[in-house]
Amino acid sequence: MLIERIYDEDLAQASYLIGCQANGTAVVVDGRRDIAVYQELAEKNGMKIAAVTETHIHADYLSGTRELAAATGAKIYVSGAGGPDWQYGFEGVRLYDGDKITVGNISIQALHTPGHTPEHLSFLVTDGAFSDKPGYLLSGDFVFSGDLGRPDLLDEAAGGIDTRFEGARQLFASLRDKFLTLPDYVQVHPAHGAGSACGKALGAIPSSTVGYERLYAWWGPYLAANDEQGFIDELLDGQPDAHAYFGRMKRDNREGPAVMGERTPLLELSTDFVAAGLAADTLTFIDTRSNGEVHQGTVARSLNVPAGKSVASYGAWVVNPETDKNPLVLLAQDQEQAQEMWDHLVRVGIDNVAGYLTDIDGLPTFTPKLIQPEELEGFDAAMVLDVRNKTEHKAGHVPGSYQLSGGRVMWHLDELPAKGTIVSYCQSGVRNSVAASALRRAGYDVVELDGSYAAWNAWQNNVPAA
Repeated sequence: MLIERIYDEDLAQASYLIGCQANGTAVVVDGRRDIAVYQELAEKNGMKIAAVTETHIHADYLSGTRELAAATGAKIYVSGAGGPDWQYGFEGVRLYDGDKITVGNISIQALHTPGHTPEHLSFLVTDGAFSDKPGYLLSGDFVFSGDLGRPDLLDEAAGGIDTRFEGARQLFASLRDKFLTLPDYVQVHPAHGAGSACGKALGAIPSSTVGYERLYAWWGPYLAANDEQGFIDELLDGQPDAHAYFGRMKRDNREGPAVMGERTPLLELSTDFVAAGLAADTLTFIDTRSNGEVHQGTVARSLNVPAGKSVASYGAWVVNPETDKNPLVLLAQDQEQAQEMWDHLVRVGIDNVAGYLTDIDGLPTFTPKLIQPEELEGFDAAMVLDVRNKTEHKAGHVPGSYQLSGGRVMWHLDELPAKGTIVSYCQSGVRNSVAASALRRAGYDVVELDGSYAAWNAWQNNVPAA
């Protein structure tokens, strides 16, 4: 048996290819939309992808299940559990508790493990060529290394009302009745790692075991004592802010993401073409440089989505394809980098990219306004906006600042002043530059706190005592 973990650092998301080497067939679990990685992996190992499935209706990225099935002819399997409100809207074999997918000598048994979502499945894997007992659990967003999937996303991202409490009770029951009944030696392979917003304290290690989690995860003592209320209280306390784009992911994944098919490689555009499109507001420019470089001068009304591991996350903060219809133009070093960034963007449904430029020469530019920490106290600001998470704000913030995380700002403009200057900050300036660029494009007068909270806090600590 072959188990390969494909990890996306941008979204802290893990998908898996499980293959039978005896007959050359494989299944992909929780795949993403840029599917070449799975096809190349299967080809490298002489396998055909025969089945695709997913643990649940995801909130943080668009599923590649339909994309892979269309490209490979693989059979789709999705959860049929969760009740009438959480049924998939596209064709595929429905899986219920105890149902199995078979590829060669490998048996993949669905376990209904609700809590993170009502329809959530985990997959218990048995390598029939080695043993008749299961040895692996693909736990999806149920059990992470050292943590659990949050049960409040239906409230935060899908318009639910107090569903978190029932979700927390379901998680407790799923742990008690499913997870903790498994042998301690069963290896646990979760769908997310450290940095994901699908939990509050995910470990960075890629896998664990049932026994290790039973003994050392924070929730272990509550299950051992059958303390459901204590478990619920700790689980729900301190969950991070959910990005607003999660709601769009939920809707699209439930109905089935659009199948892109083979994408034409991005082309380098002419400066004249881009300048004309910006003037007519028929193109949106994405400045992919660091916030420090952007502060030296950027394209007027551009969005700052820095290249690197967070292109998908930051892109979805500032581009909503349901309302933003302009094709994007990416600033990239070359075609390879542009293509890589596009791969990240399609993971969150941002498909409409016109091409790329390698510099901003010849385009209309402006320089973002900055304010130094020592200037802030006397500055006439309509609002000081903290775009960090609420847990960061609680730990320390600029006095009088208003917290609205960067992943939610553009969906809550009604909470911002309609007139006057907004001074914005995050921890170091990266997230702030992303959010501030989107606010400027929307017409707000934004001044960024130079160095953000870290610089302001350092300045505060260096002020001599009175």
